[in-house]
Amino acid sequence: MVKLSKAVAPLISEVKVIDEQGREKLIHIPGERPLTIYLDKKELVTLMTLGGAPEALILGYLRNQRLVPSIDYIESIQVDWDTESAAVTTKGNTVDIEEKTSRRVVTTGCGQGTIFGGIMDDIDSIQLPENAQITQPAIHEIVDHIRTRSSIYKQAGSVHACAVFKNNGQSVELLHFIEDVGRHNAVDSIAGLMWLDDQSGEDLIFYTTGRLTSEMVIKGAQMGIPFLLSRSGVTAMGLEMANKVNMTLFGRCSGQHYLVYSGVNRLNTKEVNVHSA
Repeated sequence: MVKLSKAVAPLISEVKVIDEQGREKLIHIPGERPLTIYLDKKELVTLMTLGGAPEALILGYLRNQRLVPSIDYIESIQVDWDTESAAVTTKGNTVDIEEKTSRRVVTTGCGQGTIFGGIMDDIDSIQLPENAQITQPAIHEIVDHIRTRSSIYKQAGSVHACAVFKNNGQSVELLHFIEDVGRHNAVDSIAGLMWLDDQSGEDLIFYTTGRLTSEMVIKGAQMGIPFLLSRSGVTAMGLEMANKVNMTLFGRCSGQHYLVYSGVNRLNTKEVNVHSA
């Protein structure tokens, strides 16, 4: 069991602004703060984050960057907002951190996300389940759930959200919902929560408010999730990666509308009719 701090930070702040007619208003804006991660006392990276789920973010970052072989190697994560730092202690990490971090790719993520070059090489070894199916009612329920959910975005704007749902066929169940200043942080936080719950991805559906880039597809594939949905669009490299790993991508999801970019064979358009006795 990983020992986790339960660090908290204010997620929104109230500020005074002046509108176009010179009127003074009080509005809310989201927080953004640096968090420097130390892995066994070695400085690894500084993430800019909202700070809503810092321990989950760190776990997911380590998982998606393949910087620890499994969660069992992590002894503790202690976040200290006073020093804007997080200390990760392992039980004896067997991964060569210097080699893993030698090649960096700056992604299109908000706030300049980074993935290490070796992750791109790993994509060829991932194949998602062929027999997974998704229905139109499930898609519509996800879009409606995100639309009606109370969120930091509705209060203050300027954040991305990611969520993961259990796929129950004609319906879904929300498992995790995370908001952050960058979608790469939000997806890492989801990955961390899944790791803590020892949750596999084959019967899950992932949703993001941000565009589906290669980074998002790679991370979704690493979690074993066959379905990625977005209210935004898909990049060319994101689509290329999705085709490589046999992932189904849905973009422009709004109301009853969506576009299927890849893996259309997994979309089950037959609705189940339930008749009373």
